[in-house]
Amino acid sequence: MILEVKGLHSYYGKSHVLQGVDLELEQGQLVCLLGRNGVGKSTTLMSIMGLVRPGAGSVRLKGRELAGSQPFEIARQGLGFVPEERRIFSSLTVLENLLIGRQKARPGLSGQEWTVERILDSFPRLAERRDNKGCHLSGGEQQMLTIARTLMGNPEVVLVDEPTEGLAPLVAEAVLEMLRTISLAGMTILMVEQNLKAALKLANAFYIMSKGRMVFKGDSQALMAAEEVRRKYLEV
Repeated sequence: MILEVKGLHSYYGKSHVLQGVDLELEQGQLVCLLGRNGVGKSTTLMSIMGLVRPGAGSVRLKGRELAGSQPFEIARQGLGFVPEERRIFSSLTVLENLLIGRQKARPGLSGQEWTVERILDSFPRLAERRDNKGCHLSGGEQQMLTIARTLMGNPEVVLVDEPTEGLAPLVAEAVLEMLRTISLAGMTILMVEQNLKAALKLANAFYIMSKGRMVFKGDSQALMAAEEVRRKYLEV
């Protein structure tokens, strides 16, 4: 088990947002967290990352306890975070954005680390735009750059919050293809995604949230068989 979350509770003021969240990720899995708006999906990622301080519960990365640590400490331990907002330096070029995110690979990753050369070889769209400033990129290209810059930190697990939000279908497909490439390279990913059809093509395990709790866990076959669960918790 590379990432294990147990009994996670988080609050916004007096509002009890996460009410005992449990989830697990195996090495190399791409796990999708589904659910309607406002049920706690993004808060789950932010609580794991330390951006929202959990009131109770455990977050373990390869057995190391992270809950209660500062976000920069959690990042150093090996968690990367791609927020819903595309956070790039708009006045810097694609190449400069990548270099800012560069961190030395952890022991054991020799030959597998993400370098500028590997990023540009793996994602031709970014290679084509390497000398363009961030402000001149499309929304999809900015999202790709945000993901790529996170990889430059050489994390062991990447948390991705709604990567296709607000993108046109063809652009969204390009972003999802980028995540598929990263997953096939062995990266462990926990992704929040609203598009069930897209998620089914990409992920190999699923959780569904409702009102701050997990109400489903299973693979794609189990999810498609759980018609009542999908109707109750996913359909608008």
